[in-house]
Amino acid sequence: MNYRTAIVSTLAEIGEAAWSELLASQAEAKAEVNPFLSYAFLHALHESGCASADTGWQPNYLALWQGETLAAALPLYLKQHSYGEYVFDWAWADAYQQHGLEYYPKLLSAIPFTPVSGTRLLARNGQARAALLAFLQAQQQAAEVSSCHILFPPESEARQLAEAGYLMRSGVQFHWLNPGYTDFEQFLATLEHKKRKNIRAERRKVQEAGVVMRQVRGVEATDADWKLFHRCYSNTYAEHRSSPYLSLDFFRRIGATMPQNILLVIAEREGRAIAASLVIHTDDTLYGRYWGALEHVPCLHFETAYYQPLEFCIANGIATFEGGAQGEHKMARGFLPQKTWSAHWLAHPAFADAVQRFLERERGGIDAYLDELNEHSPFRAATAP
Repeated sequence: MNYRTAIVSTLAEIGEAAWSELLASQAEAKAEVNPFLSYAFLHALHESGCASADTGWQPNYLALWQGETLAAALPLYLKQHSYGEYVFDWAWADAYQQHGLEYYPKLLSAIPFTPVSGTRLLARNGQARAALLAFLQAQQQAAEVSSCHILFPPESEARQLAEAGYLMRSGVQFHWLNPGYTDFEQFLATLEHKKRKNIRAERRKVQEAGVVMRQVRGVEATDADWKLFHRCYSNTYAEHRSSPYLSLDFFRRIGATMPQNILLVIAEREGRAIAASLVIHTDDTLYGRYWGALEHVPCLHFETAYYQPLEFCIANGIATFEGGAQGEHKMARGFLPQKTWSAHWLAHPAFADAVQRFLERERGGIDAYLDELNEHSPFRAATAP
């Protein structure tokens, strides 16, 4: 079947209706989609300038059209660095530089600044997906890039990419699972005594510091709430001597276009806001995302970014809380390790061979790491979800 192909620098060239219809077809096929793939989220990243050519994230989305229907698409960026990805290839870039070769630009398929798994090869059927993958491979060969990387695809898609010649890489995240807890105390009862005691102590420290928590749904959030959140978020980056990836303009945009997927948790003391977190959610999954504080209060981060969202999950019957990148400390709070995937193609044959050998060794280490983590479950015997 013939498709009309295009490389677009803005989602506006595709249009919200066509993009949303394509995503709807993924849901019908039970592919892994989430709010970060939505037109609202991606377009906000681009239009706010957070993910743009100026920040080293130049959109180069691939699109396949069948008549007036968007048959397939791939979120794709021309990258000038490796910031904001959460699958680290800095050592590969250093190796290129040491041999007098340029690693950047590279092609990257991912949701900017968002280590969340989900379908990358968006397609209405298997034929369209195969054509999209062929289009990607043609582009990565034709473009003057060192490599192409597809981050956090679901395992089934990662296997398809491996069959097409991509190198496989695995990683670890931590997710909390809700078997149907009636309240936070019932969840605590499933944990080992020490873990349960520590969580209660952490929450008590926040309460004794006079901090009151407020949960604000996206549909109720005011511009003052967004300004506050951005202040907290930016301040925490500044304290770590770093620059924030996301702007107030971005947060305002998603607040206006996808409020049904947003929860703000705001911490106040003596009537003054001192910290805030932002999570994205659907009816069945909550994604821990961003946090920041204006003052230091012991354990406030855990209360704002973990315990309050956990209570929200329990109250709303949300089955999974994805805690974001890395963080073994999450296990002490009831999160369990989950394997993630990425796929990689390198143009230079010798480097591709070297990276393949490295990934084989790394994969063995990841599997051993997962086994070790699973031997230290935070749950009492027979109570793990």
